[in-house]
Amino acid sequence: MAGGNWTRVGEFILLSFSSLPTEIQLLLFLTFLIIYLVTLMGNSLIILVTLVDPMLHSPMYFFLRNLSFLEIGFNLVIVPKMLGTLLAWDTTISFLGCATQMYFSFFFGGAECFLLATMAYDRYVAICSPLHYAVIMNQRTCAKLAIASWFPGFPVATVQTTWLFSFPFCGTNKVNHFFCDSPPVLRLVCADTALFEIYAIVGTILVIMIPCLLILCSYTRIAATVLKIPSAKGKHKAFSTCSSHLLVVSLFYVSLSLTYFRPKSNNSPESKKLLSLSYTVVTPMLNPIIYSLRNNEVKNALGRTFRKALDLRNCIP
Repeated sequence: MAGGNWTRVGEFILLSFSSLPTEIQLLLFLTFLIIYLVTLMGNSLIILVTLVDPMLHSPMYFFLRNLSFLEIGFNLVIVPKMLGTLLAWDTTISFLGCATQMYFSFFFGGAECFLLATMAYDRYVAICSPLHYAVIMNQRTCAKLAIASWFPGFPVATVQTTWLFSFPFCGTNKVNHFFCDSPPVLRLVCADTALFEIYAIVGTILVIMIPCLLILCSYTRIAATVLKIPSAKGKHKAFSTCSSHLLVVSLFYVSLSLTYFRPKSNNSPESKKLLSLSYTVVTPMLNPIIYSLRNNEVKNALGRTFRKALDLRNCIP
């Protein structure tokens, strides 16, 4: 609908990986479909086993369960639509659909940053104050920390999405990405966005850096405590409880930082798509694998759960 010299956009077109040959797009479709299914299955297994196995009813696995819920939500928001664009089923996304996808990508992304910081705090208490761990990290405190981790995503997503989609859009409606991320959608706006860009940069830095600093503080204290342990076996045991979380944090923050904090001169649309894949598609798949392979408690719990399921099946006539 015309309005002066701008047009009200009713839908957007996600270019995704349309510049690649059809054969490559088909290969990407199969690859991302497998990753998507592994992500859903892996995170669902983590949720199931931490719920049904009494040995995993501890704060660490309560927060891990929250992380798995978050990863499933993140994938459901982005990956199904991306798979459709790769097969050229429907590369269009409605104005409301684009806004919704952006809202939940901001929400889940912000929540994951703070949840990883909460998990680091849990490890800090477990290693630095082991005798008071059960008292400090009681059920009520864990619930409050989980709520506090999920909450920051709401105001960030609400303000940024509402503000961006209140702008007029003109010219092309083609989004050069595989989902409705803020920078490629912002390029379609035909208005002065300087104030919004300042807010977006400051907001992104705060959402990423505040949890990152909290994680660094927690692990600095953890490292100082571990170094005071006299035996090598004790040091290894203490560090092993943090290794999975450290690896997950490193993967997430490295990919996120490379995506949003690279200089614009080095940040072509195609390279940003590849970097975005790392934290939207690959990392959610790796998280349950990392926690399963590097954590004996989870591996043992998975074994017990499968044995119970088989025993139950054998009991059914």
